[in-house]
Amino acid sequence: MTDVDVDIAVVGAGAAGLSLAHRLAGAADPRGAAPTVAVVEAPDDGGVRTPPRTWCFWESGAGPYEAAVRASWDRLRVRCPDGRTAEVPLGAVRYKMIRSPDFTELVERRLARPPRLRRLTATVHRVRDDPAGGAVVHGTDPSGAPVRVRARWAFDSRPPHRLPAARTTLLQHFRGWFVRCAADAFDPSAVELMDFRTPQPARGLSFGYVLPLGRREALVEYTEFSAAPLRREEYERALRHYTGEVLGLGETTVVETEQGVIPMTDAVFPRRAGRRVFRIGTAGGATRPATGYTFAAVQRQSDAIADAWRRGRVPVPPPAHAARHRAMDAVLLRALATGRVSGARFFGDLFLRNPADRLLRFLDGRSRWWEEVAIGSSTPVWPMLRSAVELPVLRRRDAVVPRP
Repeated sequence: MTDVDVDIAVVGAGAAGLSLAHRLAGAADPRGAAPTVAVVEAPDDGGVRTPPRTWCFWESGAGPYEAAVRASWDRLRVRCPDGRTAEVPLGAVRYKMIRSPDFTELVERRLARPPRLRRLTATVHRVRDDPAGGAVVHGTDPSGAPVRVRARWAFDSRPPHRLPAARTTLLQHFRGWFVRCAADAFDPSAVELMDFRTPQPARGLSFGYVLPLGRREALVEYTEFSAAPLRREEYERALRHYTGEVLGLGETTVVETEQGVIPMTDAVFPRRAGRRVFRIGTAGGATRPATGYTFAAVQRQSDAIADAWRRGRVPVPPPAHAARHRAMDAVLLRALATGRVSGARFFGDLFLRNPADRLLRFLDGRSRWWEEVAIGSSTPVWPMLRSAVELPVLRRRDAVVPRP
């Protein structure tokens, strides 16, 4: 049996778990001591670990994970179904792309040095308050032997098995191709953030998403916001149409694929699972309901937890997104789910009618209320108002989110 005692246990070695461990490794408390940390990661077999994925975010200057940035861009582009195009210059900010294997390799290399950090491989079964004080993580290692980690605080980053009850739940589901073209086909300075020249579903929306990695290489995704994911052959058909008919890429080779499902919900994710147990990442509400972006919020939560440790405070993760932003997202989700607004027109007008810097602050959760009023005036006012009025009387219901 493996029995470990530490200050902090981190369950999971994805973006949230590794980001928190990375921040804690340099977080000295008021006595000048960094915490002892145990990172408990799932075995690399049995389908427990998630496949490689891509994370994107906005950032000014060089961030802590700059060495893992695969590509970055200084312009975004949004294409409307009617041919109108919004060009969004980012100024001093860049839109950055990180692949999960690169991120993991960078952080694990840094975590190999701190002497007060320990890595364990185990399938975790329970994370709970310890009756004797603190928290305890129970699991089994790859050989089946018991693993127990006692800690003052435990942070669980595992994806939730069930979503909390919500009034509205949509799914952002997608499949992407990493493609290599026989001839120049992409503008490496700009991301096609939303290309609505795709067939639109009756409710929700669909769009193409292009992250150029050079003039002949890119990640091209087909994405929908809707109630249920598609079958694989439907994604493949949509990607063939988008790359061939819309983008006109010509001869291409698919070198890698990725697929995912992100919940877009107005559910309230509890950040506390006990007196000494907290949830982080998607399970702790880090995913922005209306966009699906998570990585930047994970970094904010990790910084706040490490800062609380330094100050000798209870390291409870702060809300990842402001209450008013969650409320606005809930209205948008309801309007999309009911079909009251056209998603393609909504997002197209949002980018066409607002200054780039204001809109980026809003999407990143840093906007002020008067900027949000201006943004709201560029949306379909009456459908959004009707959705807002009915939200307080709607029942919250359980939702099932299928895994990709």
